[in-house]
Amino acid sequence: MSESTTPDMRARTNRLTDDSRARASVQTSLAPGAVDLPSLVPIMYTFMFRNIASDGFVYSDPQSPGDVSRDSKPGCIIAAPSFPALTPGIDEDYVFNWVRDGAITAMEVAKAHMPVSPGGTVQTLNDYVQFADLCHSNAQPTKGHACFNIAGDARPWTEQNDGPALQTITILAAYDQLDLGTQKRAVDLVNSNVAFLLGVYKDPTTNLWEEHSGYSFFARSAQLRCFEEIKASKIVGINKPTGLRPAIDWLRQALAGHWDGSKYVSMMADPGSGAQPSPQNPVVSGYDPNIDIVQAAVYGAVPVIDTKLLATAAQLRSQWEEGGIAFYPINKSDKEQFGIGPMFGRYPGDVYDGDTAHPVLGGHPWALSTCNVAELHYKLAAEIKSSGKVPVDDLSAPFFAQSGIEASTAPAAAAAALTATGDAMVMAVIYHSDHLELSEQFDGTTGYQRSVRNLTWSYAAYLSAMRARAEAV
Repeated sequence: MSESTTPDMRARTNRLTDDSRARASVQTSLAPGAVDLPSLVPIMYTFMFRNIASDGFVYSDPQSPGDVSRDSKPGCIIAAPSFPALTPGIDEDYVFNWVRDGAITAMEVAKAHMPVSPGGTVQTLNDYVQFADLCHSNAQPTKGHACFNIAGDARPWTEQNDGPALQTITILAAYDQLDLGTQKRAVDLVNSNVAFLLGVYKDPTTNLWEEHSGYSFFARSAQLRCFEEIKASKIVGINKPTGLRPAIDWLRQALAGHWDGSKYVSMMADPGSGAQPSPQNPVVSGYDPNIDIVQAAVYGAVPVIDTKLLATAAQLRSQWEEGGIAFYPINKSDKEQFGIGPMFGRYPGDVYDGDTAHPVLGGHPWALSTCNVAELHYKLAAEIKSSGKVPVDDLSAPFFAQSGIEASTAPAAAAAALTATGDAMVMAVIYHSDHLELSEQFDGTTGYQRSVRNLTWSYAAYLSAMRARAEAV
C-alpha cells in the first residue's frame, strides 16, 4: 500500500511526528552496521501505532467514502493504510481488520509499557478488546471468521482457526492493563474463543497465507499455545474445560505428525472419508519449506530448541541464498557488499507481490518473514544462555553451521553467534527500508520495497524480534 490515504489518516500522520528529529538522526546513518537496532524501537512502534484507530483518530472506509456509519471503531487495527485507488500497481485492499494481524499487533502494545490512565489502564488495549468482542459477536459463519471491515462487520472471507487462538493469547497478556468493565468482556471473549477452538482444533482450516484449506502446522501450534496458557492462567473467571488437557496432548502429537523425514510440512491435505492426513501428501507442491514453520515457534508453542524445527529453518535459508531453488539475487549482493541478510520470503512457489493480476513466480522477501527468522535466532540464543546447552544433533547441525557453530562451540559463543546472525537479517530489513518505513515486501533482485506500504505486521515483527533480542543479550 502507498502512504496515501484519507485526510483523517494524513492528520494522524501529522499528529504522530514527534519522532521526526529522531528519524532524521538515523536516516543519515543507515549504512549496514551503523545503526543500533534496539534504538529504532520507538520509531517502529510509532509507525505501527498509527494503524490503530481510536475515538480521536478515525479511518474512513475507502469502499464507502463519506459514509460515517462505515467509519472505524476505536480499537480497529488495519493491516495497512492502502487500497487500489490510491496505490498504482497494487490491486489489494488492506484497510480491514484481520483477527490474526490485530492480535499480533496488540501484543506489542501490551508489551510496550504504554502510559496508563489514572485508573492504571491502557486505553488502546481497552479499545482493542472491545473491538475484538464486537467483531466476535458479528462473526459468521463461524467464530473463526478471519477478516472484518473497520466498523466491525464480517467481511466475506475465510475461516481461520489460528485467529481466535492468537487473540486469546494477546488478551491474556493484556488483561492487567484493562479496566474492570473491559476485563469482564475479555474473560467472556476468551471463554467463548476457547469453547469454539475445542470444537474445531482437529478440523482442517484455511492457513496463515489464506491460500489453502487443510491441516495447518501454524494453526495447530497457535491453538496449542492458547490451550497451554489457558490451563496455566490464574485470571478469575477463565474457564478450564475438561477437554483442555486431551486437546493439548492431541495437538502435540498432531504437530509431530507434520515431520516428513527432513522437514516440517506446513499444510497437509485432507484426504477425506475420515482418513489420516500425511506429510507425504501436502496441499500443493512448492509450498515447503514454508516460513510459517518458523512463525509457529515465534507465535505458537513449538519450542525453539526443537531440532526438527531448526532443520526446517536451515532449508528455508538455503532456498533463498545463492544456489537455492528460490534464490533472491539481493541476498547475494547484500552479503558480498555489506555482510548483511539474508532476507526471507514465504515459500518457494510463491507468486504474490501485492498485485494478484500479475503474479511473479518465486515471490519476494518479506520484512515480517525476515524479522521472524531473526527472532528465532534470538530466542534460541537466549535459551542456550539460560540452559548452557547447544542443541546440536544430526538434524540441527546444518542450521548451526549457518552461524559458524559446531558441536564443540561453547554455549556463550554460540549464543553470541546466533545473535549476530539475527542482527544481520534485521539490518537488511533496515537497510532496504524507506527511511525506516516498512512495506510488506522487498524486490528480490533490487532490494527496493514493493507491494503494500506501511504493513502493520512488519512493524510488529520488528518489535517482537527486538524484545527477543533483549533476552539474548
